[in-house]
Amino acid sequence: MGVVTQVSLGEVNTLFPSYNFTKIEPTLSGIIDTTYIIYTNTSSYILKKYERDIPQKIAQDTKLLNELHAKGFNVPICLTQNQGWYLYKKLKGSQPKYVKSYHIQALARFLAKLHCTMSTHKCTSNQIIEEEVLTALRYTKENYFGYYKRLEFLKHFNLKPDACIHGDIFKDNTIFDGKKIGVIDFIDSSCGTFAYDAAVALVGFDARVHHHYFINLFLNTYNQHAPKKITKKRLLYKMKVASHFYALKRVYAYKNTFRAQELLA
Repeated sequence: MGVVTQVSLGEVNTLFPSYNFTKIEPTLSGIIDTTYIIYTNTSSYILKKYERDIPQKIAQDTKLLNELHAKGFNVPICLTQNQGWYLYKKLKGSQPKYVKSYHIQALARFLAKLHCTMSTHKCTSNQIIEEEVLTALRYTKENYFGYYKRLEFLKHFNLKPDACIHGDIFKDNTIFDGKKIGVIDFIDSSCGTFAYDAAVALVGFDARVHHHYFINLFLNTYNQHAPKKITKKRLLYKMKVASHFYALKRVYAYKNTFRAQELLA
């Protein structure tokens, strides 16, 4: 989340005149797409502008969110759109500041249910992502060679797909209302393995800090309901891949070596 394109409260009310919005707040983190929180007297919404030319992906995302919402998932659905601005109902709750056991269990249940659902959404290629990894590695080799040596093994990056996965469930893509989890930002979902999806989530939820306790808790919950069981050995390896993948992304896309170092610690 964050803001690239500025918009005023008056402009938003012109775009969506039936809502009578009373307040608009820019989000602070993220630099890819523009995201605002906007309010009426009774409700709150997410206003989003995708700063990428991805109309087909947006249409797929809208369809997927509607399907998941119909099946009982706590995900936002697109209410309407106008001139490239998309309006979503804001999920109730807040992002977790400190990860607790119930967050990990809720995350595991959500992913198990999601993977059961997505197992019918077959896909066959990660060519674009794999090419992006190679491009990022070339850049890192030329500009941040010390990081390149630690990230070089990603040249073999390959997510032989189980199905379509979210692939980006960090804490800031979740909302908790008590112990109920909601997940947002499916726009970058892609082909991948269920183990990698779980690994990204555990890295994003700081499981490495608590290590075996959170990992064991996640696996015990996830494997009860998932379409495919994940072994601890495989999950640990996928967590290494995930943390290094996102470290590479921080270096290449954001030139943020401090955040990359956090992921590699």
